[in-house]
Amino acid sequence: MDIQKELNKTAGFKNLALLASQVVEGFISGMHKSPFHGFSAEFAEHKIYNPGESTRHIDWKLFAKTDKLYTKRYDEETNLRCHLIIDNSPSMHYPQVKVQELGSFNKVGYSALAAASVMNVLKKQRDAVGLSVYSDTYEYYAPEKGSDRHHSMLLDQLSQLAINEPTGTSTNTYKYLHEIAEKMKRRSLIFLFTDMFQSDVHENELFEALRHLKYNKHDVVLFHTYDSATEVDFDFSNKPSRYTDVETGEHIDLYADNVKEVYKEAVSAYFEKLRVRCGQNRIKYMPVDIQRNFDVVLTTFLLERQLFK
Repeated sequence: MDIQKELNKTAGFKNLALLASQVVEGFISGMHKSPFHGFSAEFAEHKIYNPGESTRHIDWKLFAKTDKLYTKRYDEETNLRCHLIIDNSPSMHYPQVKVQELGSFNKVGYSALAAASVMNVLKKQRDAVGLSVYSDTYEYYAPEKGSDRHHSMLLDQLSQLAINEPTGTSTNTYKYLHEIAEKMKRRSLIFLFTDMFQSDVHENELFEALRHLKYNKHDVVLFHTYDSATEVDFDFSNKPSRYTDVETGEHIDLYADNVKEVYKEAVSAYFEKLRVRCGQNRIKYMPVDIQRNFDVVLTTFLLERQLFK
């Protein structure tokens, strides 16, 4: 078997860590003077090393030049804890793509790379990160830690999301958010990536679960992922087509142009409804188009990180 050939057939990322690093570096270089003090791994100043202190931040290059021990002091050193939650239901694997790469993602692939990019920044800042993945089961949980081994483990899990086919059917997001909330004992910044495909019957339960996540003063950000071309603009050719719900299997036959305007109005109203309800519950609501870059996610993270006290 040609292993490399088989790997190239997968829909997953060839090197998620490298791609996440490129996304973050591109984001940083795209900013002018950064208002986010403490964002980069650059230190604010040196201070003389005192015996008994941790040797973790000794500047060994400076020691080689001066033969004196100095440590790096960083801006806004924090003990931030961040927990990333990703919806891995079948609808998140839409649209179909041959390879997950910049400019060509499905929703779960975009979410995985966005999460990996946030992890890249957290690692630079020496902050702790955890991960939860759910579909119609609670698939994965890792508590917040900051070690290199832990980061590698989470990156591997995120890579698998893009490779593996979804095994579940429909999902009740609210059920697993309650379970995650029960595990979150220490105050954290929580990012939820989901397409919000939820039955109207369970809408109240969903927001009750989001309120549960707010318990213990957690800060919650809902990244509502969607494909703007088809899921918002309903950009399909006007020929008789069958549209199938990937979670329920229900389908309908129609001409796209016959329903496009009504569909777009309904989607716009739904987005506004989500925004209002999140605002009422003090949850930051961020619509995220997977056709665009990751600036919305990273800028939101930096702002929330500074506000997290």
